[in-house]
Amino acid sequence: MNMINSKAPDFTSPAVLPNGTIDEDFTLSEVIEGRYAVIFFYPLDFTFVCPTELIAFHHRAGDFESRNTALIGVSIDSQFSHLAWRKTPVNNGGIGELAYPLVADTTHNIVKAYGVQAPSGDVALRATFLIDRNGLIRHQSINDLPLGRNVDEYLRLVDALQFHEEHGDVCPAGWQSGAPAMKATTEGVASYLKENAASL
Repeated sequence: MNMINSKAPDFTSPAVLPNGTIDEDFTLSEVIEGRYAVIFFYPLDFTFVCPTELIAFHHRAGDFESRNTALIGVSIDSQFSHLAWRKTPVNNGGIGELAYPLVADTTHNIVKAYGVQAPSGDVALRATFLIDRNGLIRHQSINDLPLGRNVDEYLRLVDALQFHEEHGDVCPAGWQSGAPAMKATTEGVASYLKENAASL
């Protein structure tokens, strides 16, 4: 389901906060108001690929925060399962404390609203959404269950979106913060390719 430039579906659901407390009425629109957000869905607590992703997001939470970007994880597990997984040591397959909230979607309503329920119907796929300050979805990606995400790619996309908003230029393939961008014109692409095509 293509959701690009659609309003991100709002939700209110229990969540485990970074300090380990449970917010029974975690509301997306309130948490991300005036900010960018990366919402990522994962299949299940106490599984295999999932903890590597959650820990990778945790290690980069400060990088997202420095970009005024809220980071939010969602699965169909309960808030109590999330809390138990956080309390399980990393060396025992747990995730430890996280610097971002984990939302409980036991009703599957959030998963369905974002169109990321697995064909089996019992879990979410590995889906990621980048939301701008107006609450619009500007990027979405969905991985099948065995395929872990590259968290650094989402930081790159946040940088690209913010660069575009500030400067109006568009960001070519593989663009990184500080690299040349291009004007969205025939002349702009020709100029960019003349200087950069060989390194693409």
